[in-house]
Amino acid sequence: MDTLVTTAPAPARIAAPAALRRLYFVRFAFAAVWAALLFATADTLGPLSATLLVIYPLFDVACAIADVRSAAADGGPVRHLYLNIALSAATAVGLALAATSGIPAVLRVWGAWAVTAGLVQLVVGVVRRRMGGQWAMIASGGISTLAGVSFAAQAGGADADLKTLAGYAFLGGVFFLVSALRLGRAAKSA
Repeated sequence: MDTLVTTAPAPARIAAPAALRRLYFVRFAFAAVWAALLFATADTLGPLSATLLVIYPLFDVACAIADVRSAAADGGPVRHLYLNIALSAATAVGLALAATSGIPAVLRVWGAWAVTAGLVQLVVGVVRRRMGGQWAMIASGGISTLAGVSFAAQAGGADADLKTLAGYAFLGGVFFLVSALRLGRAAKSA
């Protein structure tokens, strides 16, 4: 009796990095546009800048949900991604409330998010390092953690403004772009 043997897991291993790569490209594009819009409106904390501030973590929630679906389909770890979803959702609420108190309050909330989300991103990057293209995510997580501390410090000073958040988001987007490109190279060499 002949038995047909299939290797179904192989396409999943290829599909997850491809989905992650697409997600990283989308995250880069969003971060670039968002940063430009925030930079243009950052002089005051008005309705438009407050809306932009809340949209950013909500977009992060949507991206983390897409990442969970992709990782779960591949049998990959998703526990840290669920933590990221919870952190980002709480941050959106926190930013909506902080926006009514002024820029220092916004910087404190954003700083706390940058520290915690940076640590999560660092862990996820380390867990995914075998996939390739994750060194930029690991570096980004570390930088995010340090940036979060600086946002909290800036909140207490006279130079508190939202432009630093635009720069932070754009740099984070660049890290996503680098990871997307590195994942493409890793897939070609595999």
